[in-house]
Amino acid sequence: MSTKDQTLNIGDALPEMRLPPVDRTMLAIFAGASGDLNPIHIDIDFARRAGMPDVFAHGMLGMAWLGRLLTQWAPQSKLRRFDVRFMAITHLGNRPVLTGKVVEKLEQGGEPLARVQVEMRNQYGELKIQGEALVALN
Repeated sequence: MSTKDQTLNIGDALPEMRLPPVDRTMLAIFAGASGDLNPIHIDIDFARRAGMPDVFAHGMLGMAWLGRLLTQWAPQSKLRRFDVRFMAITHLGNRPVLTGKVVEKLEQGGEPLARVQVEMRNQYGELKIQGEALVALN
């Protein structure tokens, strides 16, 4: 996106991002990088004692992927707000599919902005995370 581009329209889609399946290595690397060492994401025995069939992805890993979707579309310096709601667990083997679309053009404090809805689903179309961002247009 060129943030000076006045041709941005409501309904415009961000380029879809498809990621490889979630696996144990990915979760271990994210745990180490983020400092989120909650064993439910990396220790199968702990996850089973908690009533889960296996470990599962950190919610913040999915949020990070959505952030990447946004910053591949517009520079990080243009991001004014980014919120998400975690809707369902992302299990091992899920292949994240990230999408977004412009839902509103507005102005706040004299700054032109785009409100962008983002979602992360798995390969079966199951909604895992939904969110919204405000992105500066100039």
